[in-house]
Amino acid sequence: MQIRELTIPDSYEITPKQFGDDRGVFLEWYRFDKLEEVIGHPLDLAQANTSVSKKGVVRGIHFADIPPSQAKYVTCTHGAVLDFVIDIRVGSPTFGQWDSVLLDDVDRRAIYLSEGLGHAFVALTDDATVSYLVTSTFNAEREHGIDPRDPAIGLVFPPEAGEPLLSPKDTNAPTLAEAAAAGILPTWDEARAFYASLSEKGV
Repeated sequence: MQIRELTIPDSYEITPKQFGDDRGVFLEWYRFDKLEEVIGHPLDLAQANTSVSKKGVVRGIHFADIPPSQAKYVTCTHGAVLDFVIDIRVGSPTFGQWDSVLLDDVDRRAIYLSEGLGHAFVALTDDATVSYLVTSTFNAEREHGIDPRDPAIGLVFPPEAGEPLLSPKDTNAPTLAEAAAAGILPTWDEARAFYASLSEKGV
């Protein structure tokens, strides 16, 4: 398993080693100890989610209040998606920037994003099946969104995905600037303090 930090601090691409033979393939798509070595604390997993999306579907940009927010470990078990991590932490050196990882059923990569980061993906195939391991249960009152079409963020959706298909919730979500003005974005300092508390808890 190879773990590479993305250009957004506190987010990582995980590439598993696959073992194939005439029966099929085997891999470890999540290893708590390997990830803990990199992020400095164990994940306290609370919920597992799965979404199935038709080609062109965009889900996100989603995030949750700190604390406890919601760290995510995401993989695509069928089909392909382009997965985005967006830095929405006010005061971060990469605020408003993003990075992306192709998640598919060929390389079977995963992406980890820490609490306070924004997450989105676009489905590149029909029946794109995405599974998430998350560190807190869903709480609608603490969940927020940002319009994934916000030109100030500038997410680039591959042409092969076709016309983006969004839910009404994501279509009506505020821009990054509007979310900042409303005071709903996490801050860099809040995030750093929370990560430090997790590291201390894990000792």
